[in-house]
Amino acid sequence: MAKQFDVVVIGAGPGGYIAAIRAAQLGMTVACIDAWSTADGKPAPGGTCTNVGCIPSKALLQSSEHFEQANHHFADHGIELKGVSLKLDTLIGRKTTVVKQNNDGILYLFKKNKVTFFHGTGSFVAHVDGGWSIKVAGKTDEDLVAKHVIIATGSAPRALPGLPFDETQVLSNDGALRLPAVPKTLGVIGAGVIGLELGSVWRRLGSEVTILEAMPDFLAVADQQVAKEAHKAFAKQGLVIHTGVKIGEIKSGAKSLTVPYTDASGADQKLVVDKLIVSIGRVPHVDGLGVETVGLKLDERGFVAVDDDCKTNLPNVWAVGDVVRGPMLAHKAEEEGVAVAERIAGQHGHVNFGTIPSVIYTSPEIAWVGQNEQQLKKEGRDYKAGSFPFMANGRARALGDTTGFVKVLADAKTDEVLGVHIVGPQASELISEAVTIMEFRGAAEDIARICHAHPTLSEAMKEAALAVDNRTLNF
Repeated sequence: MAKQFDVVVIGAGPGGYIAAIRAAQLGMTVACIDAWSTADGKPAPGGTCTNVGCIPSKALLQSSEHFEQANHHFADHGIELKGVSLKLDTLIGRKTTVVKQNNDGILYLFKKNKVTFFHGTGSFVAHVDGGWSIKVAGKTDEDLVAKHVIIATGSAPRALPGLPFDETQVLSNDGALRLPAVPKTLGVIGAGVIGLELGSVWRRLGSEVTILEAMPDFLAVADQQVAKEAHKAFAKQGLVIHTGVKIGEIKSGAKSLTVPYTDASGADQKLVVDKLIVSIGRVPHVDGLGVETVGLKLDERGFVAVDDDCKTNLPNVWAVGDVVRGPMLAHKAEEEGVAVAERIAGQHGHVNFGTIPSVIYTSPEIAWVGQNEQQLKKEGRDYKAGSFPFMANGRARALGDTTGFVKVLADAKTDEVLGVHIVGPQASELISEAVTIMEFRGAAEDIARICHAHPTLSEAMKEAALAVDNRTLNF
């Protein structure tokens, strides 16, 4: 006999597990289905983010940053080290431990909030009395019936045509997180978040890294002043980045890959590398969901079609996260998951796409929220800009990390903050103040009048806001 639930969530990534927990908090009976497994077959909820994305990449970034500091910067602090060596298996092992802690944490949260977890693949069977019939295919098959279904199946890496991932030579984010040895030469196709972060990891650990990007401008999605500063910093570190390239037919040999490409000037070039990371975007994951079985509508790009409230074309079926429109960000998925759970409960869920921050966890870190200068100029918006360099910030000097700046963009008449862009130390943490101010439609003057502790990096935010009115105090 089928097990009955008010809500069944398919997928336990950031959107799915958060939706399940919030729905349970609101008094509903909830089940969450997820097929991800550890190497030994145990449940590994958390989706791409926890298993092969946000969490493991940050663990490797932290470890590789320590290695970089020990090799090149500890001497600046009077700490002299000799014979620094790398135990890659220990470094990767630490990453695996961090991932498992997050997996176990989600299972604990399910238990705490009385969410029933099913380890397997969830798919639609039919529309039945009482809701939707859902099949769980796993070690033990289960039949569920749900009044509401939340699809949170996430995304998968996009492969180059004719070049499938083998995770040995041609790597997705998954394979790039578990290389058994540091490659002498590493190619990266795509200078987006994944390409820059993973390229940074292996460059710090000793690889010669070359990044090839098809777009003519580096980090075209970011404010171009920020992008230029970041590009300059990456080049200084040794990351080789070519933009405006057109990739030819890649040939795989026994020990290397040959990547022919045309550079921005139109000249033919050739890159030979030991390993190749392909990070050209991600595609929605709907395989095995039973889309055709129940007539679930997809859009022209293969995403589950939803309205502004994340409702699909099917009654009481919702979808959130990477599998729907919008930025593929874990925190966007979480916000949608909470909003959908609250809408099911008759409340008014809230997601403001205009205040979703973006972060790249390189060194320097890059973070932004709202509109950038090129967008404001394109729409003809009358705005003011203020910026403040970390080189003039006391805490940044003490940290020994003065690269970059904070930039605040505000409406020329109302002073409302329209966007904030940061390149520099701890940008990922600093951006939250900007998100809060913008969510409340605050002004640059509001940031400027708030007392910030001294000495802190956050003072750069205050000074950038002061700069909007041409009255910085420390620069």
